[in-house]
Amino acid sequence: MGDVNQSVTSDFVLVGLFSHSGSRQLLFSLVAATFTMGLLGNTILLFVIRTDSRLHTPMYFLLSQLSLFDVGFPLVTIPKMASDFLQGDGSISFGGCAAQIFFLTLMGVAEGILLALMSYDRYVAVCHPLQYPVLMRRQVCLLMVGSSWLAGVLNASVQTSITLHFPYCASRIVDHFFCEVPALLKLSCADTSAYELALSTSGVLILVLPLFLIATSYGHVLGAVILMHSEEARNKAFTTCSSHITVVGLFYGAAVFMYMVPGAYHSPHQDNVVSLFYSLVTPTLNPLIYSLRNREVRMALVKVLSRTGLRPK
Repeated sequence: MGDVNQSVTSDFVLVGLFSHSGSRQLLFSLVAATFTMGLLGNTILLFVIRTDSRLHTPMYFLLSQLSLFDVGFPLVTIPKMASDFLQGDGSISFGGCAAQIFFLTLMGVAEGILLALMSYDRYVAVCHPLQYPVLMRRQVCLLMVGSSWLAGVLNASVQTSITLHFPYCASRIVDHFFCEVPALLKLSCADTSAYELALSTSGVLILVLPLFLIATSYGHVLGAVILMHSEEARNKAFTTCSSHITVVGLFYGAAVFMYMVPGAYHSPHQDNVVSLFYSLVTPTLNPLIYSLRNREVRMALVKVLSRTGLRPK
């Protein structure tokens, strides 16, 4: 019991992303610039979807939820990391560590499920266009988004409570730039092997089941697109679906490395790089991928810019 109490009353110390780099100032500047671009890009995308009535469709409603997650991901980790770098202090309270684990797990699980549901939306749109208004009516979309949030909250609650229940009576130096479950478990002075096995098993289910739905959906979509007679319709379907597949690849590639590859096969430095990728780089790229490859989003953006007088002449 004394070990557990010690865990609750003591802070952790985050090593930080920049401790592994010789060019700390340059790397910090790049991270700060990417963070700003990501927040700006996702906020603009949310605003455009909200204000343009032509984008009030199920696909863009789900995309707006993705942008919401992509705003949240960096906000949980990057400001704290920047503060630690500027102040030279990497300490984080037990409660702060719990909050990071909870919100990152929530958004990670919810986004993975949302990407699978977005692939189902594209499957219905391409393969069953006449039934699309019924199968993807507003109530169904709300149920989809609510389910992704609920799954994220439940998973985050379980993982956070179990992870922080272990006693941390040895080193409190977390070799990571934020509190993440695999990095914390390495510090526990209790046997965490059973939990790590359960974590890996649940990770496989959480990752593989959505990936299976995505692969199945796009398998049917590809077959339907190939049979389309209209070249314009075929190109539009390919453009929309390829954007989504790109986002899926970026998100799940990093997630599979972190949660399905055993920890013995990757170093703390590799963990930092991959975590930075899925918590900052991917959320920054997502609005660029969808806006640059999507004509409807580009037109809506031009319309918004023209209203504000910022449209280039």
